[in-house]
Amino acid sequence: MTDRVVDLGDVGFDRGAHILLAGELAMMPVGGRLGVTGTDAALTLHLAAWCRSQGHRVETPADTAGVRTWVVCGRGVHDRWAGAERAGAAGSAAAVLRPAAHWGLAARGALVEAGGPVLSFDLDRKELVWADLAPKLYAQAAARQWDPATAIGWDTPFDLPAEIERAVVQVMTYLIENEQAALVIPARLLARVHPHFREVLQLLAVQAADEARHVEVFTRRALLKGHDLGTSSVSGRSSLSSLLAEPDFSLALFLLSVLGEGTFLNLLSFLAEHAPDPVTRQVVTLVHQDEARHVAFGMGHLREQSRRDPAFTARLRGAIERRHDALLSTAGINQDVLDALTVLAAGEWTAPAIARGHAAVERLHLDMYDGRRNRLIRLGFPAEEAAELSALHTRNFM
Repeated sequence: MTDRVVDLGDVGFDRGAHILLAGELAMMPVGGRLGVTGTDAALTLHLAAWCRSQGHRVETPADTAGVRTWVVCGRGVHDRWAGAERAGAAGSAAAVLRPAAHWGLAARGALVEAGGPVLSFDLDRKELVWADLAPKLYAQAAARQWDPATAIGWDTPFDLPAEIERAVVQVMTYLIENEQAALVIPARLLARVHPHFREVLQLLAVQAADEARHVEVFTRRALLKGHDLGTSSVSGRSSLSSLLAEPDFSLALFLLSVLGEGTFLNLLSFLAEHAPDPVTRQVVTLVHQDEARHVAFGMGHLREQSRRDPAFTARLRGAIERRHDALLSTAGINQDVLDALTVLAAGEWTAPAIARGHAAVERLHLDMYDGRRNRLIRLGFPAEEAAELSALHTRNFM
């Protein structure tokens, strides 16, 4: 092989000469010679030190015109990448079934140097976390983020009767409590997922960000007219705590996103229909948009699980029954919340209106029940079993 020569001009090691040399030597075989020339006064001194650190050898030329030093390519740069492997391929369709623990935080598709730290992620198998629609949902989520400060007309003038405003505040207080649980769960899950499944991580991260934004706007609406927040019941918090106790990725998504947030879609639609002011209507409409995406991810993941494992629905049933049994002694949804929903649906403080509001809340319960039943059927449950399990869902809605 003909010896190569690189002219560094006046570029010394203090200005990036090592980058040019490393690039040239990477293309050479072990033992190949690279002639180095240049005008930097410290070139020879710095080159010798750099070559020692990289495992190359320096030879002083005898009579070669213009070449100040010869570098004999050593094994260092080649040995460093011996045993390196690709962390799969970059595209989402190329995610491997079980990425290696020593890939750690390496980008999917990167050439991973052998050695280095081994990071432990217990959710490290594709079948445990994946949904084929995750990349699409993440792209959609990133494109549809909204700013609470500008997306909602907080300065829109309106004035509600005191009892209606109190009802709004109580419902917002309840929503804050539920959304804080919905924030913690995806945040916990994403910390357990191997980074190789980056679209799932991204989607869970956006979901947590969505919930944080929901907490913000519900709080802001509750405080908009200067009222203190409403009440928080023991039974409501107990119901939400049972969600946090589920360690299984798929079952946590099932209880939170498919049953809980799925039921909340009905509640948010109800609130949009009966919102007494434009700010409340804007808030619940934007939140509904986000929650529908969370439900879609949960459904997509669980439908793939059901197709893969015919016995999977038995696990889902078990999760419903365990949670139902754990909450059997609790009082269900905070009565203050039910009363507030009735007042909002009534729209005014009269006996006939309250009766209409009460009937509307009863219809809401039926809509929630039907929504859960239909989603369970889509997951593979027979209609009769889906109806039975829908009826076992917590009375706290989430």
